[in-house]
Amino acid sequence: MKANLSLGRVSGIKILVHWTFFFLIAWIIFSELKRGGNTESIIFNIILILAVFVCVVLHELGHALTAKRFGINTKKITLLPIGGVASLERIPESPRQELLVTLAGPLVNVVIAILLYFIVPVQDYLHLNFTEAFEVLMTYSFKNLLFYLFIVNVGLVVFNIIPAFPMDGGRILRALLAMQMNRVKATQIASSIGQFIAVFFLLVGLLFNPFLIIIALFIFLGAYAENQMVQNLALLKGHNVNDAMITDITTFHPKDSIDLVVKKIISGTENNFIVMEDSMVKGILYHKTIIENSNKNILVKDLMSTDFKTIKSHDSLDKAYPIIVSAKIPFFPVLENDKLVGVIDNINLNEFLMLQAQLAY
Repeated sequence: MKANLSLGRVSGIKILVHWTFFFLIAWIIFSELKRGGNTESIIFNIILILAVFVCVVLHELGHALTAKRFGINTKKITLLPIGGVASLERIPESPRQELLVTLAGPLVNVVIAILLYFIVPVQDYLHLNFTEAFEVLMTYSFKNLLFYLFIVNVGLVVFNIIPAFPMDGGRILRALLAMQMNRVKATQIASSIGQFIAVFFLLVGLLFNPFLIIIALFIFLGAYAENQMVQNLALLKGHNVNDAMITDITTFHPKDSIDLVVKKIISGTENNFIVMEDSMVKGILYHKTIIENSNKNILVKDLMSTDFKTIKSHDSLDKAYPIIVSAKIPFFPVLENDKLVGVIDNINLNEFLMLQAQLAY
């Protein structure tokens, strides 16, 4: 199944909907039918959800377009059932830039909420008592749709400024701390605060609302991942790819038999291989593909993948790190003057990180 549905581009940024988003629509329809809803209520709630996610896209575009002003591109914005994710090429290292990029998202929701406050107008609802408000809000009118959208945008602002990764509030806190100390220490403090908040949400969730348990896990893991990534980038800073690459590698020719590759896997420790012809990288043989076809009488050229990226030996490791760890199969040929000089993969990179961590103590 294709993971994402493309909605087009905005300022060169792809807007994608993850396939799991449609489970949210299905859940809304199911919930409405279960509680005795009708076609009108189902359509109203679906329109509301779609309007909310338009606001989410605008929120993420706030981040992306502000980042673009600092020379940081955004490849895509992906809509998930739990919100949106803007895939920035990198997080700004300048605390001031990170603060501005991070604030841009919630500020979009603030602007939307202010506009809706006067368009609705929200004051009409504030003068109603509980019974009147309940009766009014149970009708499926355009005015109520805008009022709910106002409430959602206020909620998005409040939720996003919680000082915990991966929410915007965690990055805002880190940026403010980084103005007074180094980025690694600022991230450690912000991550610790985020994990403390996650534990609090977990306890409250166990007592009152199981949904808070999911949020707690989301925050805890997000804070841990951010702290780990920043520490790793700090350890890699000042090093190039050639410091961590594997140079003792086996290569194969496109016309080699797959049997030769299988024998090499059995007799050695290598799993993935570079395919060379006329001193040029022609493809990559991935371990999974080799194993799945190990009983066939075929050649390397029939199995090799020609869709691959390369990394240059003089590239800085802290810039190459996000590319390597985010790859579906983290295995890259390393070139120097268009000649193969080695490979780098996730395992070797992690070993290099462990050695650097030991040297740092």
